[in-house]
Amino acid sequence: MARVRIPTPLRSYTGRAEVEAEGATLGALLSDLDRLYPGLRFRVVDEQERTRPHVRFFVNGEAVRDLGRPLSPDDVVFIVPALSGG
Repeated sequence: MARVRIPTPLRSYTGRAEVEAEGATLGALLSDLDRLYPGLRFRVVDEQERTRPHVRFFVNGEAVRDLGRPLSPDDVVFIVPALSGG
């Protein structure tokens, strides 16, 4: 199972800063997260299966935009919301 680091704005879904989920791809991992924590996937992926503009994913420190990106069970996935302000 991959480890997934959950940002503070999404912790209301998981109750924790780090969880584990399964998936051969980033998209499958997000689906598993949604199975475990209903509603979480919709916060990061829209109805057209695109990553929401304010969200970034990092797999083992590498920025990833493709939900088809293959994953290994020992990967670490970070979900990072964009920061804004002025």
